Amino acid sequence: MSEQQNNAYAKAGVDTAAGDLAVELMKSAVSRTHGPEVIGGVGGFAGLFDASALTGYKRPLLASSTDGVGTKVAIAQAIDTHDTIGQDLVAMVVDDIVVVGAKPLFMTDYIACGKVVPDRIAAIVRGIAEACEATGTALVGGETAEHPGLLGPDDYDVAGAAVGVVEADDVLGPERVQHGDVVLAMAASGLHSNGYSLVRHILAERGINYHDHAADLGTSYGEALLVPTALYTGPLLRVLEDPELAGAIHSLSHVTGGGIAANLARVLPVGAWVEVHRSTWSPLPVFRHLADLGGHTLESLEGAWNLGIGMFAVVDAAKADAVTAALTAQGITTWRAGEISTSARDLTGFEQGAKGVDGGAVQLVGAFAS
Repeated sequence: MSEQQNNAYAKAGVDTAAGDLAVELMKSAVSRTHGPEVIGGVGGFAGLFDASALTGYKRPLLASSTDGVGTKVAIAQAIDTHDTIGQDLVAMVVDDIVVVGAKPLFMTDYIACGKVVPDRIAAIVRGIAEACEATGTALVGGETAEHPGLLGPDDYDVAGAAVGVVEADDVLGPERVQHGDVVLAMAASGLHSNGYSLVRHILAERGINYHDHAADLGTSYGEALLVPTALYTGPLLRVLEDPELAGAIHSLSHVTGGGIAANLARVLPVGAWVEVHRSTWSPLPVFRHLADLGGHTLESLEGAWNLGIGMFAVVDAAKADAVTAALTAQGITTWRAGEISTSARDLTGFEQGAKGVDGGAVQLVGAFAS
């Protein structure tokens, strides 16, 4: 683009030079996610990934996922902290792929903003790249789009998409779940990336600023709410690939939008049910604090927040202890939360299926641990 054209575009509010600088600032972080399968490096019109390794599969199935991080970005913008949102994005996308037992291959990202601030964009993408590196995912491309007049100068939103692969015979899902299987819960790091519209509503009603100190949490509200989403892909793939734990995991559920019971019900077969015992865990302080501020019971928030459970695994009862030990050894606190049954019973009050899936039935029972 000529200097004259650049000047004309700049008058309309689009700074192409700032976009180029942002790419330079993020290039090294993105390049660290590239193995020999990535062809062409950074900056092409399309990312190229060598899929010849898939010829080693008998019947490779490609798994895809796309997502964003919702209104959590509003908090990042409010306190001008942008280096954690990238991990949130990768977790929301890639941890959905591992749910079917797939290994992530590559990811692309999209950032829409009112004004390209190179350091800000680079911080977001650096977070994406670091999380991709941690999950073994190549970041093969992305786009930063400047939308002046549509978004404010400090406004942005992020989205991403990823592709993974799984052997057809190894796909995890409801059809593998059996009577007597154990439901393992994996600890969340915080709110992850769901339910932030409710969080923002509660704080707004109380006139609380994100910079305000939350004595119960030991940080500012903004810092407590921006704790990045936990990454489960690496630990879960290592369990799935462990010969001694082969076949142990029957299905996985990523606890995101829709809450605890609904997400677990999606990965159970019709006719199966489970009571998830609240007594097996204590919701993190951030959930208790926000519930108190809003005048809500924790039980009433189970459909909005994860309350401390980021992922479920439905596993062979004989290997449940070994899977628990393997995940905990990798830094993912894991515990028994319930047991699958296919016995006939009255399912009144159970959450049955979700998001168009005719799944199993889930109900949370008892009181939370203190």
